[in-house]
Amino acid sequence: MTNAQLYEAIFHRKSVRKFDMAPLPSEILARLQEYAGSVKPLDANIPYAFIYLGSAEVKNLLPVKAPHYICLYSEKKANYLLNAGFVLQQIDLYLSANNLAGCWLGVARPAKEVPKLRNGLEYVIMLAFGKTGEPLHRTNTSEFMRKNLSEISSAAGAEEILEPVRLAPSATNSQPWYFSGDADHLIVSRRKLNLLRAAVYGKLNQIDIGIALLHLGLSLDQQGKAASYDFAQAEVAVPKGYEFMVKVKNSEKRG
Repeated sequence: MTNAQLYEAIFHRKSVRKFDMAPLPSEILARLQEYAGSVKPLDANIPYAFIYLGSAEVKNLLPVKAPHYICLYSEKKANYLLNAGFVLQQIDLYLSANNLAGCWLGVARPAKEVPKLRNGLEYVIMLAFGKTGEPLHRTNTSEFMRKNLSEISSAAGAEEILEPVRLAPSATNSQPWYFSGDADHLIVSRRKLNLLRAAVYGKLNQIDIGIALLHLGLSLDQQGKAASYDFAQAEVAVPKGYEFMVKVKNSEKRG
């Protein structure tokens, strides 16, 4: 699976909530697991692992049931939630590109009999996946319910780069990101939450930022550029009502 194939999947992927409960063939699961072993992290210093569960091993507060789940476990350290969104969104796009249905599950948890810790790594979030009888893809970008680019960005000259980012999924479609700076030096911020909403969405919104960063990285790659990430805020200004997350610098990819 190439970056170009993942990039193309951005423009037609959607969350599917009704799954065919028949298990996928073993060869499809094997290919997925092989791909999952090759995804690129946002921060290579954050240990993580994928765990695969069946329907009986997951508890979900929402009425979404699937034959398969891929769970991300991670060490809890700085930016681990961003890293979780970044790596698991590669799986989400892989599923869509391979005509498989997927859905992020922010309130699902492994069942009690499934360990919450694996080799010192803690459960973070999961994707449900399988086949579906529903239409699997959007036919065009007008079907995405998303904010206009002007609502999420003031970055000069970054419209083309950020259009794929605008289409990124997020918890309850909150789209908590904002981009300032310019096309070569983007400042990524996250909307601040009040105490009540922070208790519910604070973790998920950081995962959302990681998802957006994956879309941004694929967008830059499509233009022959490479992204580098700086998590030190220094004296970076961010819009009122937002908090700094990361600076993204792009440069020409080296042959």
